[in-house]
Amino acid sequence: MPQGLIISLILLGVFLLALEMFVVPGFGVSGILGMAALITGIFLVTDSLLEGLLYTGGALIVLGLITYWSFRSPRTRRLWQKFSLSTRQTLKGGYVAPKVQYETYLGRTGISITQLRPAGTADFDGEILDVVTEGGYIGHGTGIKIIAVEGTRIIVREEKTKTL
Repeated sequence: MPQGLIISLILLGVFLLALEMFVVPGFGVSGILGMAALITGIFLVTDSLLEGLLYTGGALIVLGLITYWSFRSPRTRRLWQKFSLSTRQTLKGGYVAPKVQYETYLGRTGISITQLRPAGTADFDGEILDVVTEGGYIGHGTGIKIIAVEGTRIIVREEKTKTL
């Protein structure tokens, strides 16, 4: 096999992996093609299948150790922190995970805590929920009733009898 082809395959593999990591992360096609080109290049350099498997396994082990070390090293940890989100969504910060059993709230009445234009927050017997009106405006402190539930979307209508 010509040496130029083997070197080209390995360089193409490295380029495609870099493209996957930095330009189009998560898409997957360039990463898979890059790995295939690298492994093919490694197997073309070796004399036997066993030797190719050993070199590929060794390369994967070394790559794993380098990645592990780079996460643990204070010097390269700053680089990895640029790629990850460091904030957390906590209950204290006001983040509430959606509940999937909203169908049980159907027909309940409550009071709007904020202005609903058309989305806002409402209190249903001490339980705070994010709600959406049918499309109109409902003022703060107005009585409302849950008329429909679509997944995690709670649709309300003004209830004339209940106010703050």
